[in-house]
Amino acid sequence: MSDEPPPTVLILFGATGDLASRKIYPALCRLHEQNLLPTPFTLLGVGRTPMDDAAFRERIRTACSNPPPSDFLARTHFLAANPASPEAYPQLATKLYRLFPKTPIPLRLLFYLSVPPALLVPIVDGLVASNLCRSSPPKGWCRVVVEKPFGSDASSARTLNLRLASAFSEESIFRMDHYLGKETVQNILAARFSNTFFEALWHRTHVRRVEITAAEDEGIGHRAGYYDQAGALRDMVQNHLLQILAFLAMETPSSLQDRAIRRETLKVLESIRPIPRKRIPLDTIRGQYLRATLKGTSLPGYREEIGIPSDSRTETFAALRLFVDIPRWHNVPFCIRTGKRLPTRVTEAVIHFHPTPPLLFRQDNGRPLPANQFILRIQPDEGLLLRFNLKTPGTSFKTQEAALEFHYRSLGSLRLPDAYERLLLDVFHGDGTLFPTAAETEAAWNVIDPILHAWQTDATIPLYGYPAGSWGPEAVETLIGEPGETWRYPCRRLSMDGEFCEL
Repeated sequence: MSDEPPPTVLILFGATGDLASRKIYPALCRLHEQNLLPTPFTLLGVGRTPMDDAAFRERIRTACSNPPPSDFLARTHFLAANPASPEAYPQLATKLYRLFPKTPIPLRLLFYLSVPPALLVPIVDGLVASNLCRSSPPKGWCRVVVEKPFGSDASSARTLNLRLASAFSEESIFRMDHYLGKETVQNILAARFSNTFFEALWHRTHVRRVEITAAEDEGIGHRAGYYDQAGALRDMVQNHLLQILAFLAMETPSSLQDRAIRRETLKVLESIRPIPRKRIPLDTIRGQYLRATLKGTSLPGYREEIGIPSDSRTETFAALRLFVDIPRWHNVPFCIRTGKRLPTRVTEAVIHFHPTPPLLFRQDNGRPLPANQFILRIQPDEGLLLRFNLKTPGTSFKTQEAALEFHYRSLGSLRLPDAYERLLLDVFHGDGTLFPTAAETEAAWNVIDPILHAWQTDATIPLYGYPAGSWGPEAVETLIGEPGETWRYPCRRLSMDGEFCEL
């Protein structure tokens, strides 16, 4: 018997969709350029658009910045089939048999479900009915990648997880959250657990609050159908931002193995204090962008976007104040905000340390000096920045703020891999570290569900309007709750300048 590895086949449902062209095909091409794809590797696209292999290969060639070589394209194929129809799955089995006549079902199958949520269960049902999910250990495996959203609430997430579990083991299910593939998100673990001075300070004794921002300068684009059903809380907070919170707040894992890290992130998500119903108007803020003129350009309001009802109450901005009930973080607020049509596109986490007592040094108004901040920039201009105080040159003991900073761009020729590159490579290797488990997704929904329910049923909770191009509703400042303190207002470029920098 040959010792050669069996073929790895990526079966991509939604192969003619926007995500495939923007993210998946470019990531596969870059992995091929670096000789990081499994050997041998085959890509089989599945979609409803009538198309032959030649047209599919041209689509891939167009999507990649560097045209892929012919040997790569020769291993890409297309099956025109409707994933919602049970008839598609015998067709898929036949296609696989023709591609691999000596192995009726290849031993390493990766099903990538880049499809709308309504298609997830029909696809899993079809795979089960056609017996396409079987594998032959130790060499064989059968895995599935699922794009967000992972349900629309806790109940639907549980239903989806149970259906996935009927066909795949939990170790074989990879829930794609592309934020977790970004270098600086992963660097949270390295910064904390490989540096004594950071980990020693990573505690309520020294930390005043933690702030997480995911700002987008664009509107909803062509996603009206999805976005008006989801809103900012479902689209960004339930998945991306709560996962970042978990990385920031987790205790030291026993190892860097995926199970150890997932165990600690789950503990954090399960320890987030539920917001009591009476405090939801105080600890949450929602907003919706309004028409405004920015630098001479008129920007439409959310309700003026194509496909959005004129009376929509879907939030395009969401901010929360959460608490993690573990000893390390007792009563330390985690302030989270995200929104569309904000001044810039930026995602970052900020550790705000307690200010020093104004005994020796203070500001001219007598208040404590600006508190130290540790900023982890996730996108763009990925890097780290530590803000601190030092003496202004001269004879007096006046102080000024300074910074120690690191930018990944300073590494010169060292290229930052795209998030999809990193995550696809992890899937091929079976590494689930950066993929939420079923328990994590459900724990995150348990945090969000009461807020969604209150927003949907209580007309007294305001939906604030905010001008497109601003930093959201003014009421968001109430979540900070400390006199004289505000959110950090970041620039696209990681810098000291905050809200005063030129965007």
